[in-house]
Amino acid sequence: MKSIDIDWLTYLILLLASYRLTHLIVFDKITEFIRNPFLKKEIVTDEKGEEHVKKVPTSKFGYLLNCYWCAGIWSAIFITIAFIWIPDFSWPVIFILSIAGGQAILETFVGVGTKLVKWFSER
Repeated sequence: MKSIDIDWLTYLILLLASYRLTHLIVFDKITEFIRNPFLKKEIVTDEKGEEHVKKVPTSKFGYLLNCYWCAGIWSAIFITIAFIWIPDFSWPVIFILSIAGGQAILETFVGVGTKLVKWFSER
């Protein structure tokens, strides 16, 4: 098998793209229509005795769409294969996903930081 030489920046871009694609598949509202046919609503009772509606997978494919770790493996495989086999087509998509992934991570830190500042200012 041919060895692939990837520099650290390309690796980081692939990593962020895989992160964002995984999040898109598992969590984002815009892809809910893909997940919903493979999930069912179930009433669960927590340790306090309160009932909550939870979406649970109806199949292994539903589990894949609902599991961050599972979808992450497949996203990484998809991103890597696309990068290697069809780089001219996949690179713009990978690049956009990586920018969105980096932005999502930054937004998380900013959001947590904002909440911490508010919390400390109330004390």
